[in-house]
Amino acid sequence: MQSLLRHLIRAVLVAALVVIALQVSNAQPSGKGKKPVWDGPKVTQIDIDGLRKLLKPNGKPVLINFWATWCDPCREEFPDLVTLDAAYKGKIDFYTVSLDDLADIKTYVPKFLGEQKAEMPAYLLKTPDDNAAIALVSSEWTGNLPLTILLKPDGTTAYLRKGIVKYATITAEIDKLVTPDAKP
Repeated sequence: MQSLLRHLIRAVLVAALVVIALQVSNAQPSGKGKKPVWDGPKVTQIDIDGLRKLLKPNGKPVLINFWATWCDPCREEFPDLVTLDAAYKGKIDFYTVSLDDLADIKTYVPKFLGEQKAEMPAYLLKTPDDNAAIALVSSEWTGNLPLTILLKPDGTTAYLRKGIVKYATITAEIDKLVTPDAKP
């Protein structure tokens, strides 16, 4: 009987500890120590004026990739974009501009960028007039994704790719602009 009583007390104590542990793990922190919902890459919302600023080179070539998380070719090419960013960091300004829904700015977009280990500045374009934004980027663009555009330091287009970027081709185009004898 005494052995049964010890087992019963032990079982009740273990159950109580499990309940307490579950309550502590489900508790939400409050006050200053509250952890943000997402602690991954920051995605900044821009409008057409923000896009206009991205398209203006600041003394060096600019590479901009337009993409979306729902676009399979965009997702397929992203590892090459991350490699490009690492290879040309400091030599070019490189931005990614997502065309996902604004609701995805703190969920799917940063989650995908985090999974890819993307470090380049990331934006999400939200504008009431998509056609005006498309026309601002290039007269050759109809809104298809992905789109990658390389701008010379003077702002003119050096390279434009509708579809998955070819790594060897884009690096050759960038090299033309960043080599010491490159001229704008």
